[in-house]
Amino acid sequence: KFANVNGSGSASANGLFAKAILRMGVPVSARNIFPSNIQGLPTWYEVRVSEAGWRGRRGSVDLMVAMNPQTWEKDVAEIESGGYLFYDSTKALPQGKSREDVTALGMPLTAICNAAYTDARQRQLFKNIVYLGALAALLDLDPAEIEKLFAEQYKGKEALLESNRKALHMGRDYALAHFACPLPLRVRRSSAVGDRIFIDGNSAAALGCVYGGATVAAWYPITPSSSLAEAFAKYCGKFRVDPDTGEHRYAIVQAEDELASIGIVIGAAWNGARAFTTTSGPGISLMQEFIGLAYFAEIPAVLFDIQRGSPSTGMPTRTQQADLVTCAYASHGDTKHVLLFPEDPKECFEMGAAAFDLADRLQTPVFVLSDLDIGMQDWLCDPFVWDDSRKLDRGKVMTRAELEAGREFGRYLDVDGDGIPYRTYPGTHPTRGSFFTRGSTKDRYARYTEEGPAYVDNVQRLLRKFETAKKLVPAPVIERSAKPARAGVIWFGSTGAAMAESLANLAADGIHLDRLRIRAFPFCDDVADFITSYDQVFVVEQNRDAQLKMLLVNECGIDPNRLISVLHYDGTPLTARFVTREIAEKAAVFNVKPLRKVAP
Repeated sequence: KFANVNGSGSASANGLFAKAILRMGVPVSARNIFPSNIQGLPTWYEVRVSEAGWRGRRGSVDLMVAMNPQTWEKDVAEIESGGYLFYDSTKALPQGKSREDVTALGMPLTAICNAAYTDARQRQLFKNIVYLGALAALLDLDPAEIEKLFAEQYKGKEALLESNRKALHMGRDYALAHFACPLPLRVRRSSAVGDRIFIDGNSAAALGCVYGGATVAAWYPITPSSSLAEAFAKYCGKFRVDPDTGEHRYAIVQAEDELASIGIVIGAAWNGARAFTTTSGPGISLMQEFIGLAYFAEIPAVLFDIQRGSPSTGMPTRTQQADLVTCAYASHGDTKHVLLFPEDPKECFEMGAAAFDLADRLQTPVFVLSDLDIGMQDWLCDPFVWDDSRKLDRGKVMTRAELEAGREFGRYLDVDGDGIPYRTYPGTHPTRGSFFTRGSTKDRYARYTEEGPAYVDNVQRLLRKFETAKKLVPAPVIERSAKPARAGVIWFGSTGAAMAESLANLAADGIHLDRLRIRAFPFCDDVADFITSYDQVFVVEQNRDAQLKMLLVNECGIDPNRLISVLHYDGTPLTARFVTREIAEKAAVFNVKPLRKVAP
């Protein structure tokens, strides 16, 4: 774990450390825990190295690179007994600032850089590369892999490339001369990475939008979602430009605020485009009235909510799963919306594309609920797969030929009994298939009315449509324990990174759990069936108010006493150690007894 100061240029060097290990074929999971300022506050960068492929935070540190005096005591306390503390020893370490059960590795980084560089900024920036070189020697990293990364990063900039190489070897040579290298804690080459890729969720979701047929994006900058819109612009510049004419076949609008963003999306979608916005919790709050319009007027739209610490401004650079209820029932009055819950960047890509088909088929807003942990962090995941024969599903769109043939058109007429009416695109026919789009009450033919029966008929049809959505959204992933289980566990989204390791730890202690990962709302019947199969089901989520449990009780009619909440909401990504401890303690309280062999 790296403890640095924000704005020191450390994130780039720390990222190179993670990627160098990845290039050696060893699975890594990297998390940048950074503050919501530009410079001066503490920042941490965690690199989980796991040949087993665990992707969640473990909850402890084997090697701490302590570069921030502000957080020294906290950082040193996190180190596992028998671990290592690497620090800048230009100034002597005060007595009592280390631990007897931790090996301290002091290197005079500031003195080395002051002697090597005259420019103050260079001294700071290359200090990061110097300690990267020292770590390469200590952990037996192949310096050639780091140099390859330099070559990619500084392609065409020979002076920068050479200066970084020099700093790298300066640090490595010092470590080889002054420490017993390599340490017992070392990295060895592996083939465990296989063909997996390293990518962040926002980039993956943006690519999913391209493959899903999106041509319009409207957004307002907000952490942690802005990089999704920026990545979409980059991909459109590559894939949405006519090779012959150079014409751009897309429109991206950085609007004046979130209200304008969702308004542009709804207008574009009404006109037949596939359109989306990307935002976070505060943006969803501002979009509420327009979301209600899209729901009631039945206009498809896709909204990416990259969740962060909340409420209000909250913790803009921390992660949470606290927008479930807000999105499920967004806007005033009786509304219910479709939500998708990607677990990692691969599902961000898949659900990013699928959201547009769902929005068109259901003629309604569809929310993709990612979070900062998925969206802004690099994850190791399986390669993306796309079927080139796959066609965009535009849902029930009445054609000019059907209108010419005299087919009856009522914009809100439930012809098929599934709650989904037929629509037309503007300009489909000069005299037929037209209708008024309004957010006020209307009858089946889109005519304004304030008649109670017409209103009831309309909102009941919207409920039927929501029931239909259960059959269209991604089904939950259900896995049975290798041994008989007395209880179950449910989770969604980025929580899955810690769950796999935690379940393995619990099983080793004799606590076997069947598991269900929710991938969408509304919940299909399998979810209620799973819960009612056990006396106790743990519900793991990253918010204070147990919002997933709330939805399960409200929508599935589940007895709340059957559901045991495991809640984590301090803004940091969940750790396997936390989940293991919480479930083990609650299992003891609720009599979920371990299964153990009894000696004959």
